[in-house]
Amino acid sequence: MTLIASKTETLETPPLLDEPPVPFLDLKAQYSGIREEILRSLQEVADSGTYILGPRVAAFEEAFAENLGAKHCVGVNSGTSALHLALITAGVEAGDEVITVPMTFVATSWAISYVGARPVFVDVDPVTYTMDASQVEAKITPKTKAILPVHLYGQPADLRPLLEIGCKHGIPVIEDAAQAHNATYGDHGAGSLGHCGCFSFYPGKNLGAYGEAGAIVTNDEKVADRLRALRDHAQGRRYYHNEVGFNYRMDAFQGAILGVKLKSLKAWTEARRRLAARYIEHLGGLPLGLPGEAVGRRSAWHLFVVLHPRRDALRRELETRGIQTGLHYPVPVHLQDAYRSLGHRIGDFPVSERVARECLSLPLFPEMTERQQERVIEAVHDAMRNLEVA
Repeated sequence: MTLIASKTETLETPPLLDEPPVPFLDLKAQYSGIREEILRSLQEVADSGTYILGPRVAAFEEAFAENLGAKHCVGVNSGTSALHLALITAGVEAGDEVITVPMTFVATSWAISYVGARPVFVDVDPVTYTMDASQVEAKITPKTKAILPVHLYGQPADLRPLLEIGCKHGIPVIEDAAQAHNATYGDHGAGSLGHCGCFSFYPGKNLGAYGEAGAIVTNDEKVADRLRALRDHAQGRRYYHNEVGFNYRMDAFQGAILGVKLKSLKAWTEARRRLAARYIEHLGGLPLGLPGEAVGRRSAWHLFVVLHPRRDALRRELETRGIQTGLHYPVPVHLQDAYRSLGHRIGDFPVSERVARECLSLPLFPEMTERQQERVIEAVHDAMRNLEVA
């Protein structure tokens, strides 16, 4: 069975607009604003002859940790690798269980599988779409070795009860903060409260590299030291390997790029928050599920995701009006073929399944112009009227 409706809906098609389409994301616009500094940094790396790790990566690690209020940052080659190494340092091994959510990008569960453990799912909260902390304790068994909440779409999960549960049972909490750069939980940066916080710098992220990159943050010096070794073939010193390691190193070009872009992250995040607030203001009267922020949490607004029961029809309506959209994510992990062996069925996690079935990501990026957002808002209103009469 599929979560996506297959019924064909015939709707009135509006005339095409003369204006260019509103992109879902515009990385070229962002690049144009920092082009000269990026090129200078890349040239310096090229001239240095140090292309893997090195001073540019170290400088970024220090700056990113400071930005989050964490003690240590370890740069790696992807957010997936960050999750993998974090689980290893938490002591998760083959045959163990890790409690996580099915409403996420599948890499969250990939990392659990990489260490030979089993993902154990709990449903998400219907407002924030993040881990429902009230369901966690019932899923704990003697095999449970980690709790892995996801700060989905930039919205921080409710960490306080999760950390309390983890402390009570001696289970580390690892934050999947791949979409939560500059999100906050109380006075703390998302990713800085658990055993480790794992970040992705995939190009489309709020802080994106020009290729693949990721990082793990931690406040534990011993954990940081082990992470640095594990990412570099587990070398305590060159050619001496204390355990099985990995080639998960961040390259110097990505470190240089991220170091430049980090300077603008605060301003870019504030721009995202203004755009999200404007969407909420102008779309609030429509029969759409709108995202929100829980008290004491500030989203990084990586994505602005609305819910509608006729999501696919709404998406087609917007496309005909020149509005590009995204789907994040249309099939929850427990219903993916790769995890069929877990034995889950449709109905096991109803909130996650509804979000997956109805979610639609509207354009939102820091360089978005007022006119571009006006067009999206107008198009959504027009599309909803058309859906009502169809």
